[in-house]
Parts: sequence; structure tokens; C-alpha cells
Amino acid sequence: MNETAPKRIVIIGGVAGGATAAARVRRLDEQAEITVLEKGPYVSFANCGLPYFISRDIPRRSSLLLQTPEGFYSRYRVNVRTRTEAVGIDRDRNEVIAATPNGEERIPYDKLILAQGGSPIVPPLPGVDQEHVFKLWTIPDMDRIHKYIDERKPANAVVAGGGFIGLEMAEALHARGIQVSVVELAPQVMIQMDKEFGAMVKAGLEEKGIVVRTGVGLSSVNPGSVVLSDGSSIDAQMVLLSVGVRPELTLARNAGLTIGASGGLVVSDTMQTSDPHIYAAGDMVEVIHKVHGRTLRIPLAGPANRQGRIAGTNVLGGSMKYRGALGTAVVKIFDKTAASTGLSERMAREAGLDVGVAYVFKDNHVTYYPGGKPLALKIVYELSTGRLLGGQAYGEAGVEKRIDVLATALHGRMTLEDLSELDLAYAPPFNSANDPVNMASFVGQNHISGYSPLRTPDEALKAVNEGRGTVLDVRTLGEQSKAPLADVLHIPADEVRDRLLEIPKDRPLYILSKDGFLGHTTARILKAEGWKEVFNIAGGHAAARWTGGWNFSS
Repeated sequence: MNETAPKRIVIIGGVAGGATAAARVRRLDEQAEITVLEKGPYVSFANCGLPYFISRDIPRRSSLLLQTPEGFYSRYRVNVRTRTEAVGIDRDRNEVIAATPNGEERIPYDKLILAQGGSPIVPPLPGVDQEHVFKLWTIPDMDRIHKYIDERKPANAVVAGGGFIGLEMAEALHARGIQVSVVELAPQVMIQMDKEFGAMVKAGLEEKGIVVRTGVGLSSVNPGSVVLSDGSSIDAQMVLLSVGVRPELTLARNAGLTIGASGGLVVSDTMQTSDPHIYAAGDMVEVIHKVHGRTLRIPLAGPANRQGRIAGTNVLGGSMKYRGALGTAVVKIFDKTAASTGLSERMAREAGLDVGVAYVFKDNHVTYYPGGKPLALKIVYELSTGRLLGGQAYGEAGVEKRIDVLATALHGRMTLEDLSELDLAYAPPFNSANDPVNMASFVGQNHISGYSPLRTPDEALKAVNEGRGTVLDVRTLGEQSKAPLADVLHIPADEVRDRLLEIPKDRPLYILSKDGFLGHTTARILKAEGWKEVFNIAGGHAAARWTGGWNFSS
């Protein structure tokens, strides 16, 4: 390569990581020759905003077009070539083979950045090629859905898949006056979160009139209905497929680049592939998870943009490092928000970690200030070290604030002790003097120290079902009447001191309260009175009602 000649940087893929990389290269090198190849008709569009145009929350289609080829050239002097598909890479000659509207062309490069992302999985089922079956990934996908709704006015729709896009589209279609059913093959919606949060999200959807079927998938699509894997059928004048995303690796694989065990393209911490002249960013690559250090795919817009910035830096000789991702994510579901960061309890246990969990169920700000909204928060931590492993939250207000705090704590490898000391903003309209994050850390610290040992609802239920303990229900009479639980010892928390003789000492006690708080205070009373094996059920009824197995009557 002639060191005095302008560097030829070719980028394949013009959304998220690719567009960010192009802008970064230009900011670092005014002389570089930058070419972006995009097989679709649009470049640098807001694909995360597509469902909100369908719902009409975003009224103007043009709002989603962040840049045009002409705008990119005017601002950055980047040559964007749309409707140009890279079909091969000649690594010996450093050339990209492209199919253009004018035929095949070879485009030389000094450095190449792959940012092709992924593509929605379309299951090979009978009927999926019909005109009323859709996916949502690009502007043309969005346009097709919007036009179909306007012209055909479907009365009902089935959304296959209960992840981010599926649930966003369920809300969007509902907003357009369509009766929506969500079908999810997994046992729960939002499989990224623990089962109790999946149950909360499901209940929130059902409150809005969405029908949710879990543990069942599509079998076939008919002109006016879908047949499910259990043999039942649902009316569907429209079907939206959102069953997953596959990384776009055909080009990389054919070029002989190394693919990892997770199914993503292998890159170094500088975003360099197994070819020193080729870098990659976005949904197609596998990265390190910052918590457990394993490689996996994290197809999210935030990491993709940061990876594009790093790749754009390093193709010019930089040494910027990408240290991994946490998978922090948030989704709006009608008037609720669900969010998570780091490892769920399930993921942490699957990774072989020694796991503790703590719940907090309280309003997003002090109860005496009007307008408080219930917030469910769960943290996952390592028992041996107190290190934070992850967090999840669900509610109407303050959800993303707490998850962002936890994501920052995870990045800094903070412990429960660190969380307990966080000085977070407080005034009655915004918070409590002790934020839910602080409170959750207190609960975890009490468990680790033995001051107030916890058992998860699953652990307590298993022990009791195996005859290894008794549930002491300390909820008030009013609380218990709303969700009675049979075959347990019921003594309201305020009466425990006066009724100690009724409480057995010869077996483990699992204390069930409304949300875990009075379980903690009761455990302290009993320990002071000589009880040895006393465990507070983490999250109390507020958690156990969602985890399954507990026979609460309503």
C-alpha cells in the first residue's frame, strides 16, 4: 500500500455500526476515500423506531431517515452506494465483489469494515410467503405493513415471538385498532428476563386486551388464520413474524473468516477479524460479556454503534479497545417499562455462579407524595464476593433509571457494599431517601452476612414440598384475604411476639410477607427469641405470585 496515497476504506452495511464507522473515519482522516455499500435503498435509518411509525407515535416517516446518500456526501464526503450488494471478498487482491444496478463490479480497499448486521428468521412453514405475512427490519418492511393496515384494515393479527420487536409490534398493531394475539414458543415472553418478569409482562399485555399464548409456536399460516403447534387455531388476517434474528455471515463465511461458537463473527478487542485487513461491528459479531467473560452475540443498537466507532478508529491505525457488553436493554409495553442489564438469575446459574437474589417492590418515589407508581426491582449477585451480576425491573415509572444505575455499577464491577453507599438524587417527587437500588443491596447484604437469610420463592417451595420446613405467612388479614394460601401457618407480623408458642422450632421456617419487608423484621424477632433456621422468602408474595407453583387463590 502506498503510504502517501489516501486510504481506501470500504464499509459493507450502512446502518448503525456501518454509518458510525464511516463518520468516525472521516473525523480522523479528512483525506481517506470512504465508500459505504448498502444493498437496500436506504442508509442510516432508525430501525429501532420502525414500530413507533406503525403505531403512529412517530407521525412523519422522514423522521426515521437519519441520513441520505446525498446528505452523507455533503457532510462527510462519504460515497454511499445503495442497492449495491457485496457478494464476495477477494482477500488476495483486497477487493469487494459487488452486484450493482449496472452489473458486477470490483471495489478495491486498503481496509474493509463488515457491518451487515443480521436478518429476521423466517421459519420454513406452510403459508409464510403469503401477502398478509410480514417481518419488520427495514424501511420497506415498515412501508409494506403500514400500507396493508391502511388499505386492508385487518381486524385481527398474530404476532409470532414475544421478544422486543414482537411486543413493540403487538402494542403498535393494537394502537391501530387491531385485535392482537402474541404466540411465543418459549415458556414465557421476554425470555431475556427471569420467569417472574416474563409473567409480569404477560399480565400487563393481557390487561390491555392482548391475547398471549406461551409454550406454543406456529405450525402453518392460512389465508385467515394460523394453526399452532398444539393443533389449535387463531383468526389472523395479518401475521407478523418476530421469532429471532440470524447474523448475516454468508459473505464472511465464504471469505474464510473465522466464525465463533456462538454463531457470530470472531473479532479481537480492536474489532479486527481473522484477516488483519478486515474489521467488523454490530449484530454479526460475537463479543465478550462483561460479567461472566464468555463470548456471545448481543444484537443491540448501543453496542453496535460503539463497535463501529472503534472499528473506524482502528482501520486508520488506532488501538482503541472494545471491552465487551452487558446486554442492557429496555422496552416500552403500553404504559409499563421492562428493562434488564447483566445476567438474569437463570443465566447466572447456568454460568455456574454462586447466586443470590434480592427483590424490592415499592413505589418509584415516596408514598406520601402523590402519583407514585409501583416498581419491581430484582438484583442478582455473587454470594461469595457480593459482586453485582445483573438486574431487572418492571413498572410504570423510574424503571430505566434504576437499570442504568445498575449497568454503571456492573461496568465498575461494584459490590453490594458499593451499591449500598451510592449517593443517588432524592426529593419526594423523584425518589425515596433510600433508592430501590440501595434497598436491594441492603437485602442482599443482610443475606450474605446471615443477619436475615433469604430463600428464593422456588427454593422455599421446593423445601416445603419435600417436607423440609413450614411456611409462616405473616401477611395481614387483609393481604391474605386477597390471595389466600392454604396449608400454612398464618400469624400476622404484628402478632408474632404474642404468639411465639404457636410457631414450631423443630423445623426450618420460611417466612412469607407481602413483599419481603415484614418477612425480614419477623425473621429478626424469631432469631432473637432462639429460632435457628429462619429464612425470609425473597420478595414475599409479590415475587412468589409470579414465579409459579404457589397456589394462591384469588
